Amino acid sequence: MKRNKFIAALALGIGLSFTACQQNEEKQVELTTNAPAMHDTAAAEAQVRDMLAAQSACWSQGNLECFMQDYWKSDSLLFVGKSGLTYGWQKTLDNYRKSYPDPAAMGKLTFDLKEMRHLAADHMLVVGKWHLQREAQLGDLQGHFSIILKRFPEGWKIVADHSS
Repeated sequence: MKRNKFIAALALGIGLSFTACQQNEEKQVELTTNAPAMHDTAAAEAQVRDMLAAQSACWSQGNLECFMQDYWKSDSLLFVGKSGLTYGWQKTLDNYRKSYPDPAAMGKLTFDLKEMRHLAADHMLVVGKWHLQREAQLGDLQGHFSIILKRFPEGWKIVADHSS
C-alpha cells in the first residue's frame, strides 16, 4: 500500500514537473518571438565609422550643410564647445558658419577614433581626436570630442557633441 502511494505521488510529481517545464518552454518561445532583434555591435560600429568618414569628407570640401546631415535635426540637439552650451541644429550650424566662414578656415578634417561604447542597442558613445589641417597662416587646430549617437529609422545621428 505504501508502495502504491509512493508510486502515485511520484507519478503526480513527474506529471506536474513535466507540465511546468512545458509551460516554461512556451513562455521562452513567446519571449524570444516577441523580443527585438539582437543588436549587431560590429555592424553598428561600421555604420558609425562610415558616417564619420563621410562627415569628414563633407567638412574637407567646405560643405557645412553636408557635414551637419549627420546631426539630429532637432531643437534638442546639444553641442558643448569652448563657448558653452548650444541647443538646436540650426544654432549649431550658425555657430559653425561664424567660426569657419570659408573653406580655408575649415581646412581638412580628420578623426582619430579612440573608443566606441554601446550604451544601449540604439545609443552609442564615441570618443576621439579631431584635427584640422589648414594653411600655414591660419595654423592647424586639434582637440578631442565625445559624441552620443542615437539610431533612428533613417540611421545613426549625433544627438550630443562635446568638442574641445
